[in-house]
Amino acid sequence: MVALAACSGEQPLTTPDGSPISTVTTRVAEVNIVSADRDYATTCLAPTAPDAGQVDVERIVVTDPAVLDALCALGLGPAVVAVTAEPGSVPAYLGPQLTAVPAIGSAPDAAAVADADAGLVLTTADTADSARAFRGVRSVTIPAGGTWQEKFQAVADAVNRSEAGRARLAEYTTEAAKTGRRMDAAHTQVSLVRFGDDSETIAGMDTFAGQVLGDIGVQRPGPQRVPDSFPVTDENFRDADADLIYVSFEGEKGRAHGEDVLLSDEWLSLGAPVWKRVLAVDDALWYESSGLAAAWLVLNDVKGSLDGNS
Repeated sequence: MVALAACSGEQPLTTPDGSPISTVTTRVAEVNIVSADRDYATTCLAPTAPDAGQVDVERIVVTDPAVLDALCALGLGPAVVAVTAEPGSVPAYLGPQLTAVPAIGSAPDAAAVADADAGLVLTTADTADSARAFRGVRSVTIPAGGTWQEKFQAVADAVNRSEAGRARLAEYTTEAAKTGRRMDAAHTQVSLVRFGDDSETIAGMDTFAGQVLGDIGVQRPGPQRVPDSFPVTDENFRDADADLIYVSFEGEKGRAHGEDVLLSDEWLSLGAPVWKRVLAVDDALWYESSGLAAAWLVLNDVKGSLDGNS
């Protein structure tokens, strides 16, 4: 959520030599943005060691960008040498270490395969075709089903870090529970609202953000205690209210629509807006991502904002 001042119709700030200065947007429609100055360079965790008696892995190729989150959380970003996906497909929240990894397309040519010189290929059922280009290289398929925690552990097992994987999950679980107790999360009801091009959706408990809030012990309003997300209508509009509302925007059109709603009389009649208890979060991170590295970022967002105001 970084933008030049010119995006709002103002002249951009410049240095004495005329170079533009990038400024951080910290508010949208009178609502504060959580972690507006986030540094994605610090997303990935410290390196982990292989299990006792197991060889370390080197030169990993990933056929599905979704697998990268686990490698980031295990501190194995430097070992990733290629992603068989299109340029720009690596999620931005993983930081420059992984967004800079060569994206060599879903059908890499012989030269790209040779340059990668892979020692291990991590693939998924949906992207297994890309792994065929690396014939003769050890390949491990990460199961599609299960929770994000189970998928993370499957990646840890594949890179000979089973113990480290369990330890990293335990660290997150412990910190999430501690955060909940410290912030008295059990006595705070939080609403999750996503704005689309011309719609509003209440996020269910099975969304990624909903799961992390559950790990922390945050409560949801009664109507929102359901697994699946559901649309906001004129009839259920007040179901969006809570002690605190986290809003997010699906793309630029979602943001434009969200701004209109957030400034509307109907929205401003809800309790949370009256008490300045509405905050904006990164939709791509809270809902489109999944994994331990992303979970830590969402957890840290909640740490810094559960007691905050617009």
